[in-house]
Amino acid sequence: MEEQEECQVGETKETPTPPVRVYADGIYDLFHFGHARSLEQAKKLFPNTYLLVGCCNDEITHKYKGKTVMTEKERYESLRHCRWVDEVIPDAPWVITQEFLDKHQIDYVAHDSLPYADASGAGKDVYEYVKSVGKFKETKRTDGISTSDIIMRIIKDYNQYVMRNLDRGYTRKELGVSYVKEKRLRMNMGLKKLQERVKKQQEEVGKKIQTVGKIAGMHPNEWVENADRLVAGFLEMFEEGCHKMGTAIRDRIQERLRAQQLKSLLYDEWDDDNEFYDDDEYYTD
Repeated sequence: MEEQEECQVGETKETPTPPVRVYADGIYDLFHFGHARSLEQAKKLFPNTYLLVGCCNDEITHKYKGKTVMTEKERYESLRHCRWVDEVIPDAPWVITQEFLDKHQIDYVAHDSLPYADASGAGKDVYEYVKSVGKFKETKRTDGISTSDIIMRIIKDYNQYVMRNLDRGYTRKELGVSYVKEKRLRMNMGLKKLQERVKKQQEEVGKKIQTVGKIAGMHPNEWVENADRLVAGFLEMFEEGCHKMGTAIRDRIQERLRAQQLKSLLYDEWDDDNEFYDDDEYYTD
């Protein structure tokens, strides 16, 4: 009994190890899984990590990097909903200094190893200082995804996204689209839908012809020759008709546009944007 009491007296409670405070920063515009994976790597650098994530505000980002799609508040809020983030630091500095490290008690800074040119003029790399003092930890980028890539996808299919939003109730002014361009897009999309319906109808006709051939008991080779000839003749007539109809629709719309333009010039009632120029660089036939 006495020996047991002596053992209990001799025992000391272990002091819990404080978490390693790791800092990651960025713009985090259009927050995507590439961002999340980099933050996951930062969070898992040590068994017990407290991850602080700094996000630059709009003013400093627009000055040194360029315009963002999301506002600073939207970017901050996106980070707060990431499971790996323990704390978000708004208005993060462009270049990390010792003063900033001391203020937030940062042990290490995590980022990919590529040098990021210091547009502020303070140095060649925004992480130059933390690398020099041995507080930099490397993370890996995720190939195939970036904010720039997402923006490029939107630009590539610009007309489709404009039409989608017009169909959903957005006005052309909200989308920054001229009157002429809106009419062109609607005409183009109408013709595209017509072509899709024609193609579907062609496939259905082909299936019906095959069914008729089987019922008639025609020889396979004879059936293939007849079917090819029938389908080819049908398609030729149908496509010619569609082409004439599409041309007629386009001519009628252009005639109305010219009349609208003439009216606006005579009565000075044209919209503020007044964009009657040929913006074919955004128009796909």
